[in-house]
Amino acid sequence: MPTHAEQRLIAYSPEQLFDLVADVGAYPQFLPWCVKAVIKSRTEQELVADLTVGFGPFRETFTSRVSLERPHRIRVRYEKGPFRYLNNVWTFTPDPRGCLVDFFVDFEFRSRLLQNAIGVVFNEGVRLMVSAFIKRARDTYGVSSQPGAVIRD
Repeated sequence: MPTHAEQRLIAYSPEQLFDLVADVGAYPQFLPWCVKAVIKSRTEQELVADLTVGFGPFRETFTSRVSLERPHRIRVRYEKGPFRYLNNVWTFTPDPRGCLVDFFVDFEFRSRLLQNAIGVVFNEGVRLMVSAFIKRARDTYGVSSQPGAVIRD
């Protein structure tokens, strides 16, 4: 049952970071191990997507329902696929230096083999994923012009 929570101060606005995380269809372009993303439905408040992740010899597709609480929170609820459960929450809090981002993920695979395989690389994988979002922000929005901006990464 890998669980990870972290908080980072990132030198972009909550709206900018919210938009990056909410752009699930672009994940294969920059997110490690995300090999495919298909948006099945989308409204202003919610989207349903199939994501295919691959690591080593494993490839798994899962469906999630993503609640978009603009601009402060994104909640991911698992619907179908290889997990027993998956909970993921992003929270974006304004800060004079940018945005305080809280990230939480908790999941368990149905397969012991998959669970054991991901357990070996889980913490490093989550760090790489969060860093990929920070790099995507830089690539998309450029260097932040916010005075006193700080990026911990």
